[in-house]
Amino acid sequence: MADNKSPKSTLKVKLVRSIAGTRESHRATVRGLGLRKLNSESTLEDTPAVRGMITKVQYLVKVL
Repeated sequence: MADNKSPKSTLKVKLVRSIAGTRESHRATVRGLGLRKLNSESTLEDTPAVRGMITKVQYLVKVL
């Protein structure tokens, strides 16, 4: 069989607001996106799960 290796689309996400004072579930979501400190960036695959996580904490992150 042929390898079906099409390039995956990716999203680059940056933490632009502090997680201090936010809900614990939102902090966990930010960590799940691979973001630790303020202004940290992470490159993620463009999947429905990742998009849902970004929507949940859209007030804390910026998609580049």
